[in-house]
Amino acid sequence: MRFFVLNRYRLQSALAAFLMIPAAYLNAQTGADAPRPTTLPTYDLILQGGHLLDDKNHIDGIFDVAIKEGKIAKVAKNIAPSDALKTVDVKGLYVTPGLIDIHVHVYSGTGERGSYAGDLSVPPDGFTFRVGVTTVVDAGCSGWRNFEDFKQRIIDRSKTRVFAMLNIVGSGMRGPKFENNTADMDGAATAEMALKYPETIVGIKTAHFAGPEWTPVEQAVIAGTRANIPVMVDFGEDHPETRPLYDLLTKKLRPGDIYTHMYSGLRHEQDPETQGPSKAFLEGRKRGIYFDVGHGGGSFKWSLAVPMIKDGFIPDSISTDLHVTSMNSAMKDELNTADKILVLGVPLKEVVAEMTSHPAKEIKHEELGNLSEGSVADVAVLRVEKGEFGFTDMVNLRHDGSERLICELTVKGGKVVYDLNGITSDPWTAKPGQWSKEAWRWTTFAPRHTSGTEAH
Repeated sequence: MRFFVLNRYRLQSALAAFLMIPAAYLNAQTGADAPRPTTLPTYDLILQGGHLLDDKNHIDGIFDVAIKEGKIAKVAKNIAPSDALKTVDVKGLYVTPGLIDIHVHVYSGTGERGSYAGDLSVPPDGFTFRVGVTTVVDAGCSGWRNFEDFKQRIIDRSKTRVFAMLNIVGSGMRGPKFENNTADMDGAATAEMALKYPETIVGIKTAHFAGPEWTPVEQAVIAGTRANIPVMVDFGEDHPETRPLYDLLTKKLRPGDIYTHMYSGLRHEQDPETQGPSKAFLEGRKRGIYFDVGHGGGSFKWSLAVPMIKDGFIPDSISTDLHVTSMNSAMKDELNTADKILVLGVPLKEVVAEMTSHPAKEIKHEELGNLSEGSVADVAVLRVEKGEFGFTDMVNLRHDGSERLICELTVKGGKVVYDLNGITSDPWTAKPGQWSKEAWRWTTFAPRHTSGTEAH
């Protein structure tokens, strides 16, 4: 019927033009009342009146953000609400780029027990959008031997953007039997796989090694150099005589490589006299080594974080080291980890940078982590909640605080993927708006219609 009406409208318009009479007059005479096609508004979605924090673009103030077809279309003050299919009032909230967590473990689903290529990992989508995270980096769960299984099983099926750091161990992070096997640490083979999937593999990881030699670090650097990607180091078991931290950060690693678990205290990160950062840390930072939180279940202590941050040694990036143990212990999630840096006096503006532009730079994906016009529309809308809160560390000691971050809204690729309090939803008593059938353009929660919009 709709096809017939629309074509009748076109036929009448053509006839009116031929007879040189107004089409409206002809429509009135024939009883045609089919609506003319309507032009859509300029934007799909506007986030209006929020406090924008965008480190890359040096923005710290009240701005509107307009989104169109998955991209940031405009950042300005007072964009007209009528210019969008949907305008959302975010006054009193902070609008940031989608958060980037560069240390997670998400190679789940293989069924392998006691393995980060199995039961110790978590499915990403269950732990990302609800805390404003739109991008994660799996930190070494797979190696070159099993990366393609990880890609097919998790990366290609997730709504979250999932990058990977390849483990220098070819079999991946599957327990001591594999992780201490130096014969399976092949920089050339690892680099070859990284070069095969440059859009997905963003780094090399060495972790959990118990031996006294440098083999995993040296092979990781070979792979990282050949593939032109950074190396992230979890330095494993402490061997200060044969494998000192100072040599790692001043001789073995390259500028742009990443030291994770910076506040663990397990490998001489802290100067025993000053309680501030060790000489190795200070020299490493001068060389351009990045320092990442990597909280995890056992890699963050107040006794390091408090004096080191007081001394000015703040993180380059804030990450969770998310896995089945850490998510229910001291770490909780990305925002809980950020809360701990906030409670130690690091300004919110800097903390947001450590979850957006900084990690994007570390993994060489600076198209992410910002709200530049034309960039992908990944956005987190955060609320600073006031109250009395307690934050714990790896040895179950508490630091009290009066603020914590809550994610109100997450937009991934221009569409709402998480909305804590339904701020993008209409009241259930409201009549459908003019653009209700176009909601699929700005949200994943658009209602389904039997008229065919399921295809969207």
